[in-house]
Amino acid sequence: MNKKTLFADFESVSTKAWKQKIQVDLKGADYNDTLVWDNPEGIKIKPFYNSDDYTDNHPKAPAPPKQWSIGERVPVKEIQQANQLALDLLKNGVESLVFEIADNPMAPEMLFQGINLDTVPIYLEFSSISNENIEPFLAYAKASGNQFFFGLDPLGILARTGNWDTNEKRDLELLGGILENYPKQPVLQIDVDLYQNAGANAVQQLAYALAQLNEYLIRFTSRKDTIISFKVAVGANYFTEIAKLRALRLLWSSLASEYKLPKQCQILAQPSKRNKTLYDYNVNMLRTTTECMAAVLGGANTVVNLPYDALYHEANEFGDRISRNQLLILKKESYFDKVSNAADGAYYIESLTRQLAEEALKLFKSIEKGGGWLAQLQSQTLQRKIRENAAKEQQAYDSGNLVLIGSNKYPNPDDRMKENLEKSPFMKKESRKTVVEPILEKRLAEKEEQKRIQDE
Repeated sequence: MNKKTLFADFESVSTKAWKQKIQVDLKGADYNDTLVWDNPEGIKIKPFYNSDDYTDNHPKAPAPPKQWSIGERVPVKEIQQANQLALDLLKNGVESLVFEIADNPMAPEMLFQGINLDTVPIYLEFSSISNENIEPFLAYAKASGNQFFFGLDPLGILARTGNWDTNEKRDLELLGGILENYPKQPVLQIDVDLYQNAGANAVQQLAYALAQLNEYLIRFTSRKDTIISFKVAVGANYFTEIAKLRALRLLWSSLASEYKLPKQCQILAQPSKRNKTLYDYNVNMLRTTTECMAAVLGGANTVVNLPYDALYHEANEFGDRISRNQLLILKKESYFDKVSNAADGAYYIESLTRQLAEEALKLFKSIEKGGGWLAQLQSQTLQRKIRENAAKEQQAYDSGNLVLIGSNKYPNPDDRMKENLEKSPFMKKESRKTVVEPILEKRLAEKEEQKRIQDE
């Protein structure tokens, strides 16, 4: 049955007719005051969307990948142990590996032994831009002909720690040399998750990521074949997070056109830590499930889940297996791999994607007028704006308007966690000299949890 036959017996209903019917049902209450609300990004959300909100004139987000990968992190301290762990993960359903490379020298061929690099996407994250390990991995990737994604982001290190890895001149020279010597390798990975975990809203995350990336592109304009990757944290606002990832592709496509770079990008998504809780920790599994769903529907290339006990336990087989199985259920039992762009054409998501992109582009242009990302970081403007939004979220949590079940709503007073802490779940404060104020990650429930721990 074709579309014309299917809808032949139904008259189309205009937006005006819907509003008139709703107004009658409201019995005199104001439509805008009652049903239209502002989301945390200041975008007005309507009670319904239809074809009037979606036209071919609006720019469309680039198509997401046809298939997404189940990813998992592999800490690399001892190379044979890391290789064995990677092989075990691949046997148990993992499809992409994120290697966290330590500072000690190691041979890439030993780390990747037995791994089919033709089919397994590999992400490499280094603790330092000057890490001596980077060069062997770059040379290996170049010689193998396989595509690796290197997580090099000296500006991200500056934002996270408050200090350059070495100094501004040296760090950017090192990155420039890598970009020059390995032009085919995807080297840049923008650390967007820092903004989300620190309390930035979706518009801020998108604009700051774009401005941070532009800071590199201005300096290294000779690169014409760069594939950019973004590491993104996915929060609790389900539809906004779907639209955020789609808007990220749309914004990058626009910026890439200006620099004549490839419009495709790589998105590595993982759940946010900001809304995770120490008490009633099993609820974290529900939160990460919906966040992983949003990542998939938003078009992430690789999704890495966060174990439900990651706040207070060291990495362990049980927690890792549960988080892996959440993704396996989404893919193998819930069939989230059967449609590559399920959100395409959904009026609400399309409208939200467009509005997020438009607002982020305005903020991006404002940052550029203010001297660019680095100047705004050095003047503490970015930090102040993130703190202001984080404070709004915190006030909403403290007042109960933003609910975290088991923490500020329906807490279990009998919960005891003090003896279960293998690591501190709270933001660490250090007294040290920094060249800029660092952007600090902080969870919403921390203050309340600290009091409960003290009272146990």
